[in-house]
Amino acid sequence: MYFKRKELEKFRSFKGPLIDVRSPSEYYKGHLPNSINIPLFDNDERSIIGTIYKKEGRKKAVIEGLKFFEKKMELLLDNLFMSIESYKTNTNKNNEFFIRIYCSRGGMRSQSIAWILEKYRLNPITLKGGYKIYRRWVLDSFTKKLNIVVIGGKTGTGKTRLLSLLEKYKYQTIDLEGFACHRGSTFGGLGMKEQPTNEQFENKIAEKLYTFKTINNIFVEAESANIGKCKIPHEFFNQMKKSRRIEIIRSESNRLNELINTYSVFKKEELKDAVQRIKKRLGPQRTKIAIESIDNEKWDLVCRSVLDYYDRCYEYEKIGKENITLLDLTDKKYDEKILELINNVL
Repeated sequence: MYFKRKELEKFRSFKGPLIDVRSPSEYYKGHLPNSINIPLFDNDERSIIGTIYKKEGRKKAVIEGLKFFEKKMELLLDNLFMSIESYKTNTNKNNEFFIRIYCSRGGMRSQSIAWILEKYRLNPITLKGGYKIYRRWVLDSFTKKLNIVVIGGKTGTGKTRLLSLLEKYKYQTIDLEGFACHRGSTFGGLGMKEQPTNEQFENKIAEKLYTFKTINNIFVEAESANIGKCKIPHEFFNQMKKSRRIEIIRSESNRLNELINTYSVFKKEELKDAVQRIKKRLGPQRTKIAIESIDNEKWDLVCRSVLDYYDRCYEYEKIGKENITLLDLTDKKYDEKILELINNVL
């Protein structure tokens, strides 16, 4: 593992476009961040080649792969050269750089593309071990001891805004909800992009950790194990549960204003759909009040009708948590002055 980790570090150290030549389905499941997918084979072609390999052996599978490649070689090269030119334009780099290429295991797909680019007197470099070794590195990164500080607090206390403020002033932060494209509640997907796969969610967290000095504090927002369909890596979540916790306290009026500012901008039908998803937990009376209040744009009533439910959920999740420091930010403006209060409780 140590040798292959060195190979990954070496691959990272080179500057240049990052090309993933795996199939679109492989790329969608998970990829190196900032990589461009230029597949040697599409999903169907990869499936056909895989079946031939299992039934008839490697030689015939390679021949079938060459047939597919022959039909699309011109288009594939056009896409490669466009990516190279785009990199040169965006980075203003016309001097020597490398075309970094990877496939699943560092085998024929990446090596064959590298061979062709060499014929054009370019500088390709492949990742030995491919995406598979990258994934080992990702999972290994969650096993390291981290100095995590969890920002907790009930719904509407502005935890995400506080995390953004810390990020702005160069504190080490990981925005798990941002990476998951979900705010972690029934309303969490409103206004967000499609959630990544769980694998890509893990990749994003690992890449962020890679930029940190692990001896320093790393701030994260308190979360359940699942954020929408994304699951926080087990080892990382266990460290979160055992870490120091700053519990943000704000008045009910502060919290209501926070929620109104966040959610009143969304379409009424989207909000009503979100309420319907938790109607069994809200009960018929609160659900009715929430739905009618959305229609009448009585946003304070909407928020009040769901706040009690989320408060009860939060208190339940907090059971057993230790090492909690309370920080009252009622009526406080979220600016650099708050950072001093944060530093004082660390």
